[in-house]
Amino acid sequence: MTGPIAVVCLSGGLDSCVTASIAAQDHEVALLHVNYGQRTETRELMSFVEVADFFDADKRLVLNLNFLGIIGGSSLTDDSRAVPEGDLSRRDIPNTYVPFRNANILSAAVSWAEVLGASSVYIGAVEEDGSGYPDCREVFFDAFGKAVAAGTRPESAIRIVTPVIHMSKADIVRTGADLGTPFELTWSCYREEEIACGKCDSCLLRLKAFAEAGIPDPISYRQA
Repeated sequence: MTGPIAVVCLSGGLDSCVTASIAAQDHEVALLHVNYGQRTETRELMSFVEVADFFDADKRLVLNLNFLGIIGGSSLTDDSRAVPEGDLSRRDIPNTYVPFRNANILSAAVSWAEVLGASSVYIGAVEEDGSGYPDCREVFFDAFGKAVAAGTRPESAIRIVTPVIHMSKADIVRTGADLGTPFELTWSCYREEEIACGKCDSCLLRLKAFAEAGIPDPISYRQA
């Protein structure tokens, strides 16, 4: 797709891949992936590369924000802390929250967007049906957008776009299916890199989403 450039933060997961599909409807997508010492870093990077190839993205960038792993504070980056089994009734912030991760990812994305002359940065955050992370809320992205406006060249006019933020996971799956999103290339599991565990929060949310959408999930699970 030719058109204005949009930087898309692409983890390789379900939400970010559907977000890339949405952005690709009207933009040339520049795909950004971040390694930060997460347990499934190798598998997520593989998904990123395969999804980027699917979109035939000439502009792609992989960054290492390993300081997030060094800082710690999350079971995703600290092997001494267990990733808990999922509990979709939980209302507290789980220990899989990586402190202020999205702010760091967005900062890198905005820097790249300004260099590319991109009009927007897309991120696949979900507020209503997510895991309760504070940096996945609309209020956070609104505030970050104001910081971007204040801290970049006036002519840059970079927007932060969160197209799935108020969708349920099932609606994200339906939207992705309508857009031809390659679900088979995505990876959501917090624990495993070979076969998805089927028990962590991320796996449970994904399984529930595909079931509610009435669409088969094309990846395999150890337990489901």
